[in-house]
Amino acid sequence: EVILNSNRLITLPDILHLLPELETLDVRENPDLVMPPKPAELRKDLSFYNIDFSLNNQLQLAGAAPLESTGQTPPSKGDPVARKLRLRRRRDGQESEKVLKGMRDVAKTKLDTPSKDDEEKAQLKPKKWNENLERPHLNYSEIFDEDVGQIPDLTCWEIENFVPIQVEEALIGKFYEADCYIILKTFIDDSQSLNWNIWYWIGEKASLDKKACSAIHAVNLRNLLGAECRTIREEMNDEDDEFLDMFPNGVSYIEGGRTASGFYSVEDVEYEHRLYRATGTKFVHLERVPVNVKSLDIRHVYLMDGGEKIFIWSGKLAKGVTRTKTRLIAEKINKNERKNKAEIISLAQNQETPEFWRFIDGPPENLDIKISEMTNVPVADARLYKVGLGKGYLDLPQVAYKLRLKLIEIPNNRLVQSLLDSKCVYILDCITDIFIWIGKKSTRLIRAAALKLSQELHSMIHRPEFSTLSRCLEGTESQIFKTKFIGWDDVLPVDYTRTAESVIRRGADLKVGQLDKMKTDLSALFMPRQPMMPKEEADQLTLDWNEDLDGMESFVLEGKKFVRLPEEELGMFCSEDCYVFLCRYWVPVEIPEDEEEDPDEEPPEDEYRCIVYFWQGRNASNMGWLTFTFSLQKKFESLFKDKLEVVRQFQQQENLKFLSHFKHKFIIREGSRKVKMDPTIKPLTEFYHLRANGSPIATRCVQLIKADSSLLNSCNCFILMVPFDSEDLKGIVYVWVGSKADHDDAKISEDIAYMMYKDNYTIQMINEGEEPENFFWVGIGGRKPYDKDDDFMNYIRLFRCSNEKGYFTVSEKCADFCQDDLADDDVMILDNGQNVFLWIGKKTSDVEIKLAFKSAQVYIQHMRNKQPDRPRKLLLAMKYKENRRFTKCFHGWGKYKEVPT
Repeated sequence: EVILNSNRLITLPDILHLLPELETLDVRENPDLVMPPKPAELRKDLSFYNIDFSLNNQLQLAGAAPLESTGQTPPSKGDPVARKLRLRRRRDGQESEKVLKGMRDVAKTKLDTPSKDDEEKAQLKPKKWNENLERPHLNYSEIFDEDVGQIPDLTCWEIENFVPIQVEEALIGKFYEADCYIILKTFIDDSQSLNWNIWYWIGEKASLDKKACSAIHAVNLRNLLGAECRTIREEMNDEDDEFLDMFPNGVSYIEGGRTASGFYSVEDVEYEHRLYRATGTKFVHLERVPVNVKSLDIRHVYLMDGGEKIFIWSGKLAKGVTRTKTRLIAEKINKNERKNKAEIISLAQNQETPEFWRFIDGPPENLDIKISEMTNVPVADARLYKVGLGKGYLDLPQVAYKLRLKLIEIPNNRLVQSLLDSKCVYILDCITDIFIWIGKKSTRLIRAAALKLSQELHSMIHRPEFSTLSRCLEGTESQIFKTKFIGWDDVLPVDYTRTAESVIRRGADLKVGQLDKMKTDLSALFMPRQPMMPKEEADQLTLDWNEDLDGMESFVLEGKKFVRLPEEELGMFCSEDCYVFLCRYWVPVEIPEDEEEDPDEEPPEDEYRCIVYFWQGRNASNMGWLTFTFSLQKKFESLFKDKLEVVRQFQQQENLKFLSHFKHKFIIREGSRKVKMDPTIKPLTEFYHLRANGSPIATRCVQLIKADSSLLNSCNCFILMVPFDSEDLKGIVYVWVGSKADHDDAKISEDIAYMMYKDNYTIQMINEGEEPENFFWVGIGGRKPYDKDDDFMNYIRLFRCSNEKGYFTVSEKCADFCQDDLADDDVMILDNGQNVFLWIGKKTSDVEIKLAFKSAQVYIQHMRNKQPDRPRKLLLAMKYKENRRFTKCFHGWGKYKEVPT
């Protein structure tokens, strides 16, 4: 046995006996193992062995007492035996481990006991922002019950006003689309302890606060339970199978929401539909009328306030100034009361939309009744009352009223804003409306009394059912209230002289309006007149365009469908019909100049393109265009695809390429083709005028409305048909050739006469001065003076003056203009070489008239310098009141084009 395992005191003899074994003993790994002694080691002197700390440590590890010092000095560093022992100890790792352990202990001691310098630096060093934060103690008992999650079951909460509310057990699994829910599943796991799963379910139409609170409170529930699970998000119509398996009866969705949102809900304002009749020009007065189609009058302008849509309806006899100023009032209502969210729609009579008729229960049977049958609805008298305190009672003295009652002096017999005092309260009685105006400095007692008095005043007299009470605080008055006072007009960034289209396009910006006041474009007045196209050039263009034409197919609208036009009617148009012409053109293939042509190679085939010309007569309705768009155009597009082009043209506004295909034989007849072809209808006298405008290509033979000899001109050709009451001979046709008429025009007139009147008609060519007395002069109403020259054709120019672009501009119409180019809402300037006419439409604004008048004066002065031998005089021409000097400049002058009903 080893003596190290004993508990007795070890003596020196024992050490001497154990010394050989200690040399080979590894106390840490083999404490009970003793190696056999080495004889060579026994002969060593004891003085070579140092009983040091390492041996004491080994003895202490073995459970023995430490050795006493022998008093011997340790061997020197050069001792080979000691060096051998040190190397052996280093090999075994004993000394290195001790050194490392000591270094670690020293370092740890220095870290645990900071120096004074470190303490001073730590005190001076600023702390981070999050070092002083303390996590608050959350009391989840205010949100969830204390016993939640303690019993294995399924629990559900719904979010209401930011707080989860527990759902009854019978309603679990029935989710509303606009709500959010928290679902807790409590169960016992394999270790026989409680465990939890938490879901939060998001409805498809849930509000933002419910979505956020369901996620937040799901985390709070997990913290309350101390659960290690994560919260799972489930969205409507996208739940996973594990979630759906928790509900034995499945999940069902219910429309809407059961709980209230925590946010304040902003409800859409419901506006009452109101209809106002606008009267006056200098000051527009708005009078409320019943919202009914019977309230409309073609003499007035109406403002239909539908909340998000404001309609401005103007009758055909209404004044343009009233319409423009009513539009300004609508702009102010939109800006001040609707926050620029309302849409303003201007409508003219016979241009109403179905949406407008839905507001006023329309459309009517007929608005175009006689003026004599209309009744003048009187404007209700407006009375202004001041509410004041008398001696022990309230008094209501009448301050002012309109027109007939003149208690005090009122400017222009109208109410003015200066009558209102901030310290008082007033009641404005307009019969259809009662306004209570409350001053900023008025007392509370008078305000309450005014409300009571206004209710009594409303019930005192008979009023319409649509009359209402409105309260107006000083500084927040409605625009309708302001129109009751003269001069009460807010400065808005809207220029009422601009058109509605210009305001919509460029915006109601005051700076733009200020810039536009001075901006004008009169450059067209100083440009030279477009010269007449030479006959040689016109013939060459006609030849080129017809050479490219591969074929032309023509159609005419009969009833509700298009049929092929008979070949003998090609070139004859009726003002009440619609025609379609399908033209196929060859497009030559261009060969690059750098490529050499191979004589043996065949030239490439030319491509083609198709143009469909849709021609609409002046008196034809738009149903023809709609029928073409949804029927014939669809067929053409399927056949020709991207090679098709559609061109819509109106009577006497055709382009030259289209006119060239008829080779000067372009005939426009009044009425309908169906009536012309009906043999049972007795024909009337027909009078045609052949004339070219600006170019020989633009030669048309137009039927005149009235057969009158004053329309003759010695420089033109005319065709007169006088009908007979005979079955054998239908009538006689005269081709009248003026003494100064062109020979080619006479030949064209003769060909046209034979085209139109083939059977049972006698055709005669007569020159000016050789007219027969019996039928010719009788057919055109007898002899009257007429023009002997057409010198005006060399000078006529037509200018349009408009502020459509947002500023005043003058533009020139082409030489081939017609009566339909006279815009009703603009001013036109016509020069015929002797006079300059200022033509004013019915819907022209005052500003346009003033600027156009100045422009005409500038033009006259310019032409006086340019053509001093032809001084011009400025004349006025009002619509429907034009004289012969004005109308003769327009080929085929007749009735104005009206919008068909």
